[in-house]
Amino acid sequence: MFVRQMHYLVALAREKHFGRAAAACHVTQPTLSAGIRKLEQELGVPIVARGHRFLGFTAEGERVLGWARQIAADYESLKQEKAESGSAITGTLRVGAIPAATAAAPALLAPFRDRHPGVKVQMLTLSSAAIQRGLDAMELDAGITYLDNEPLNRVRRVPLYREHYVFITRPDEPLARRRSLRWAEAAAQPLCLLTPDMQNRRIIDQVMAEAGLASAPVIETNSFMGVWSFVRRGPWNSLVPEASFRGLGDGVDLAAVPLVDPVHVQPIGLVLSERDPLSPVAGALHRLAQKLAREGTLEGLFN
Repeated sequence: MFVRQMHYLVALAREKHFGRAAAACHVTQPTLSAGIRKLEQELGVPIVARGHRFLGFTAEGERVLGWARQIAADYESLKQEKAESGSAITGTLRVGAIPAATAAAPALLAPFRDRHPGVKVQMLTLSSAAIQRGLDAMELDAGITYLDNEPLNRVRRVPLYREHYVFITRPDEPLARRRSLRWAEAAAQPLCLLTPDMQNRRIIDQVMAEAGLASAPVIETNSFMGVWSFVRRGPWNSLVPEASFRGLGDGVDLAAVPLVDPVHVQPIGLVLSERDPLSPVAGALHRLAQKLAREGTLEGLFN
């Protein structure tokens, strides 16, 4: 019952609704509520701020929730390890990837799935901050994100590849025939960039500021799909990581020109919780990433 109560709290924190949390735990709402009340009685502290709807956790409840997440994650890992001793790994691998890395992520996740066909892979497109929160809350097994632009806490890291930047325009534009383009030239064009809440945009702003340039896009969007759509429509252009552009595949109706002066390089890598031991699925991904990093497999794909 104790482990079940931990799962109730984790589900309630995720769903923020008693009914949805109960459904996620495959119990009735009265059963979930009774389980949480019993836990409050056993611990002698109020955990949930109650009303006609879910209002959040008390200060004591937030601390209990932290333990609940850890206990629930460890219990699931223990079940996996016990069931898989001497057999194939099963379960679900939950990975958060920043938008700039979603095109590159399959180069790691596809070979992982080939090696572990019993594992279901879930990849979510998340901001770098959301990946950190997901790892802290044990809602993610791993993340693919920037390694050194903004702080990462309580994680182990595996560098995967270095991100380079390109100028995106339409093939019939004069700049599309250039072998390279200076950032100053690119900044003078009408630009469509990601919104300022995206770390990729903050990197571009920083590069421009260090070069004495102003980042002044005429259009902003929070997705690369929006970027591609606006550039295709014109007259706008964009600045994006090369891996994102390559993810569009062959025959795309856009042109990419390398950005120079400066040539900016940004390391992208796999991050996992520093907790030990890792879950079986996270541990398997960690080992594969280390192997590919030693071989330079992903670096070769995106440079």
